[in-house]
Amino acid sequence: MSSSGSPGAAASVPPAARPLSPRTVKLILFALGVGGFAIGTSEFAVMGLMPEIARGLGINEPQVGHVISAYALGVVVGAPLLAILGARLPRRTLLLALMGFYALGNLASALSPGYHAMLLFRFIAGLPHGAYFGVAALVAASISPPEQRGQAVGRVMLGLAIALLAGNPLATWLGQVLEWRYAFGLVALIALMTVAMVARSLPPDPDEPHQDPIRELRDFNRKPVWLALGIGAIGFAGMFCVFSYLAPTMTQVTGLPESWIPLGLVAFGVGGIIGTLGGGWLYDRLQFSAVALLLAWSTAVLLVFPLAAHAAWSLLLVVVAVGTMGALATVLQAHLMEVAGDAQTLAAASNHSAFNAANALGPWLGGMAISAGLGWTSTGYVGAATAVAGLLVYAWARHDARLSKVPLLAD
Repeated sequence: MSSSGSPGAAASVPPAARPLSPRTVKLILFALGVGGFAIGTSEFAVMGLMPEIARGLGINEPQVGHVISAYALGVVVGAPLLAILGARLPRRTLLLALMGFYALGNLASALSPGYHAMLLFRFIAGLPHGAYFGVAALVAASISPPEQRGQAVGRVMLGLAIALLAGNPLATWLGQVLEWRYAFGLVALIALMTVAMVARSLPPDPDEPHQDPIRELRDFNRKPVWLALGIGAIGFAGMFCVFSYLAPTMTQVTGLPESWIPLGLVAFGVGGIIGTLGGGWLYDRLQFSAVALLLAWSTAVLLVFPLAAHAAWSLLLVVVAVGTMGALATVLQAHLMEVAGDAQTLAAASNHSAFNAANALGPWLGGMAISAGLGWTSTGYVGAATAVAGLLVYAWARHDARLSKVPLLAD
């Protein structure tokens, strides 16, 4: 892993070859955000429907945590793999293919006959997740002015945050009223809507720069890229550690009925929207330094969570705060596009591999603590430890940048 930067290491994403009207840009960002909404609804639906899926498949709740981890593992594997395999495809074609594949993966999840099939289908559904967000972020940045690229990426990620606010509670309610399988059927329909909207709003670009997989791999294998991914993989695990077990925490610690679970998801979604919009704003002003601020905030919030979980009003407030931790995804996505040089597609997609490594790590660590008898609220302390570890990786990245004189666009 080389620490030296290539000539274009800190270069910005190249702008779109043909200027687009403001209305067209808004339509494209909206279409891309709908895809994010589908992905966010699917990714977090298992967490909201943990009791229903456990009963439906005849398994326990920690095993449902393995279903969450299977999806996350699919993202980790699929993001770099599909980014490389699709590097020579036009970005529009790749986006359509990825979202079509996502629809099929969720339809298969809805039809799963048992636990092991569910593990397999959730892994398959996770494969296009990271590559879609990576390519969508590149498209958003390329059609936006340089000083607004962080906010443009934030608007794409806003679909994910709105899924937490509306899509996930809707899927949870649907699963509780009908059956959990309907939630994944709904996601498949939204994914097909995204295919139609992207096909209609995003015009083909015959002047799009040609992507070379070999060059992408070369520029990807540099320390600034790997350290940024490490921050996400470790520092973001705390949010997933708490959120994955939010439903049983609400019922078994706070003492709320299951009908309150969608309200907890709405609170998390409110925080997610604040964090997504705030993350883009922070990055446009603080650049890489925003990472340290967000990880310090995450540590404080996660330490408060175990204390707040014993009353409904304080739990909902702290869940909003946990949701704001999602700002880190937007900040690191924008940062990677600045330091990745010619590895734009691979680095942007791999950001979601990193975050889903966190999505696998968080529930696993939280499950270990719970199984060891430390209680449902121990997820807050475990999550705080991962946020501190993320801060240490950030300090490493800062120190390495000073030694190698590679700019991190933070000053």
